[in-house]
Amino acid sequence: MARISQRRLQEFFRIAEDAETTTEKGRALEDMTCYLFDKVPGITITKRNELNVFQSEEIDVAFWNKAQPNGFYFLPNIILVECKNWSSPLGSEEVSWFDSKLRRRAQPFGILIATNGITGDPNELTSAHDIISTALTENRQLVVITKEEVLGLNDTEELVELIQEKLCELAVAGTLLL
Repeated sequence: MARISQRRLQEFFRIAEDAETTTEKGRALEDMTCYLFDKVPGITITKRNELNVFQSEEIDVAFWNKAQPNGFYFLPNIILVECKNWSSPLGSEEVSWFDSKLRRRAQPFGILIATNGITGDPNELTSAHDIISTALTENRQLVVITKEEVLGLNDTEELVELIQEKLCELAVAGTLLL
């Protein structure tokens, strides 16, 4: 279990808030994501901001997961992450676009870091929650992590437990109850 520095997390979010462009805001969130996940045993950063061969889709962060017993042993070897540092909840169009990237790459799992969550009612499966529910019926699991959840993490064990809780929630509720 590695400690997560609250000071560093706050600094990443401060940099994002002070950024003048959306690219700089996104880069700060990607840097924070790499800092956070790189501390988990067995995780290495494989790629950042890579376009596909057709130059039509970009993957923000891709991790290689060695599936260590005290890490993400329950996740696939490849973990794709989309980072959205928006001032409002992320809509269904953006969640659908990330799901499409996963589907086109035959990836069964992805993490969406959305600072202010996603739109819709999880109980009614409206808006972005509908996309997550539909992906689940097609054997893809999309997990959403918010700024509030990130700032509540003290160590990597808590991050691993957060992902486990969200996966259980997906299986039981058919969506994420944010």
